[in-house]
Amino acid sequence: MDWTSAQLRSLVELTRRGTITAVAEALGYTPGGVSQQIAALEKATGMELLRRVGRRVELTDAGTTLACHAERILATEAEAVEALERSRNEVSGTLLIGLFATAAAEILPPALQRASRSRSCCW
Repeated sequence: MDWTSAQLRSLVELTRRGTITAVAEALGYTPGGVSQQIAALEKATGMELLRRVGRRVELTDAGTTLACHAERILATEAEAVEALERSRNEVSGTLLIGLFATAAAEILPPALQRASRSRSCCW
């Protein structure tokens, strides 16, 4: 299935907030934008996800099922983004140090201690 995180987020928010207008306010979309997100999601799944009841909408069984899975999909996506953000701030690689033997005894130990305190290094 070909859907986007924004479409899934719109569906999940609809289960939490109950109205398209409330979802639009929460996500910073227009109500028409939320309706388009849900319509695109219905097209991607080939299933009706919402049932119109007067001026309101309610999720069909398929909509409820997808919303449940969408919560897990979005949580996993958030975890992946967090992991990538953490790795962006990590220093990794090989450190090559060249010293004269006479200087190494005095310079190297304090330099390695300082480096390991400033970063989570593994030596």
